[in-house]
Amino acid sequence: MSPAQHTSPANEVESMACVLEGQHGLFAAGIADFFATYHSLGGDDIRSDIWVRVAASIRDREIARIEQN
Repeated sequence: MSPAQHTSPANEVESMACVLEGQHGLFAAGIADFFATYHSLGGDDIRSDIWVRVAASIRDREIARIEQN
């Protein structure tokens, strides 16, 4: 299968971001970065890309919260 067939829908990425934020708070984006690096070094670019998207989602949500205040 091609990498395009393995992409995770946006709602799954958002769900993963919510779970990480709920469990790890301010450390959530860093943990997602760790998983992205771990999978990248292991040669699993598909999972790495998903974790990069999770980290970006978490950071986007953090920025949105800051801008609201």
